[in-house]
Amino acid sequence: MVLTRTATAVLLGALAGYLWYRLVGCASGACPITSNPYLSTLYGALMGLLIATSR
Repeated sequence: MVLTRTATAVLLGALAGYLWYRLVGCASGACPITSNPYLSTLYGALMGLLIATSR
């Protein structure tokens, strides 16, 4: 049960990170996280993991 909730949070965070890159992004390319889809997705997944395990 806990593993399922954590995995779901990580996947939702990764999706949110990718969507942030795709919809908001960084036009100049000077933003280290939002200018790269891999880093943005990884950062979102990490945020999802932190939120899921914060209890």
